[in-house]
Order: sequence, then C-alpha cells, then structure tokens
Amino acid sequence: MIKKFICLMLLYFCVSCSNTNVDKILEQETNLNSEPKKLFMIAKLSFDQQNFELSRVQFLEVIKLYPLSNEAVESEIMIAFISYVQMDYEVAILSFKKIINKFPSNKDIDYAYYMIAMCYYEQLENEGLDGYYNRLALKSFKQVIKRFPESKYAKDSRQKLILVKSNIAAKHMEIGRFYLNNKKYIAALNRFKIVIDDFEMSKFTPEALHRMVEIYYEMGMYNESYKTAALLGYNYPDSKWYKYSYNLIKQIDDKETFTKKIRNFFDG
Repeated sequence: MIKKFICLMLLYFCVSCSNTNVDKILEQETNLNSEPKKLFMIAKLSFDQQNFELSRVQFLEVIKLYPLSNEAVESEIMIAFISYVQMDYEVAILSFKKIINKFPSNKDIDYAYYMIAMCYYEQLENEGLDGYYNRLALKSFKQVIKRFPESKYAKDSRQKLILVKSNIAAKHMEIGRFYLNNKKYIAALNRFKIVIDDFEMSKFTPEALHRMVEIYYEMGMYNESYKTAALLGYNYPDSKWYKYSYNLIKQIDDKETFTKKIRNFFDG
C-alpha cells in the first residue's frame, strides 16, 4: 500500500513538472512571437514622429533578429518607403525591386510595384526633353494594372497613366515646336504625328493638327494643309487652333472655296 502511494506521488510530481515546463515553453514562444511585433511598432512610432534615421535602424534590427517573421518583410517595405519619403528615389527603387525578388508571393507585393512607378512619376517635373522617366513611369504603371487589375493601386495607376501620357505628349509638342521654329519641318512633323497617333485623347491634339497645317503650308503642300485643317475643323470646330488654321488657309483660297473643299473632303 505504501509503495502504491509513493508511486502515485512520483507520478503526480512528474506530471506537475511536465505541465510547468510546457507552460514555460508556451510562455517563451508567446514572448518570441510578440517580440518582433513590439520592435516593429517601436520602429513605426519613430517613423510616425519623422525620426527616419532612427526608424531605419530599428527596422533593420527587426530584420536582423527575426528574419523569417512577417514583421521582417514589413520592415523591408518600410525601409524602402523611408528612402522614397526622403526623395532618394534610386535607393528606393532598388529596395522595392529587392523586395519583389525576395518575396514575389507576398500579399503586399502590389504595393512594391506601385511604389517603383511612383518613384519614376515623381521625377517627371524636372525631367528634360529626353522623356526617360516618362517612359519608365508609363511602363511601371502599366505593369501594376496588368499584374494586379483588382488592386487598389491599379485604380490610381490608371489615373496616373493619363497624367503621364499628357506629360509625354507635352514633351513631344515642345520638341516639335523647337524644330518648327528652326524650320526643321520633317522632324517637327514627326513629333506632331506622334501626339496625334499615340496620344489623341490628350489636350494637345488640336494644336498638333494646327502645327501640321502650318508645316504643310510652309512646305507648299497645300492639299495636305486643306485635309489636315478639315480634320481639325471636323473634330474641334470650336477650338482656337481651328481658327488659326482657317485664317492660314484663307491666304490660299477665300472662305467660300475653303468651305467647299472641306465639304468635298468629307463627302468623298
């Protein structure tokens, strides 16, 4: 009987110790799981207070200590975003590309693609006539729309595309006017044709058509001037550019003849 009692006590002691150890292990695991979240929130607080360099160091610490955690991925995104906020676009783009390569299936990967496009987009204002960032922004926003058509970033990308295209059209117009002023008519004509063919929905289309009327007139290609002016008048009858073209063509024919030519043109 005494032996049975001793055995039961030993068994109870072992079970109790086992439960205590399990509780300690669970507590340790809970602390380990919560620790990256705590560190991330501290880094995020520094960022919110605009202490960007400190927050960068703190986000790097999360990545170093807990490289496999979700917070490590979020920290990499935040570090890239810090570079964007500081207008260090080149570093930001490289950082977001690194994130895309490392975490292609991450739930927030659409944001990385979008931010690359935004880095290019925000460099358009001071861009020269070569249109380098225009092309990159256009390509990047299209990529967001193609890869993530249902993403909230796709909607804004579509709106940004309109602005980028308008900016590209403006660059072509600026170059075209430069060529026109220097009597390089073929080069100017090619630029205005790009605006009409590729960016017909932009606000620059009426002017581009008028500039073509001017060029054809200067080159003595009066029939082409008539046709282009007719096209301008048909699509933009109330535009000031049509009035300019009309007054130019009047120097060749009077109003009645010009109107008749336009009518004949559309009647076939």
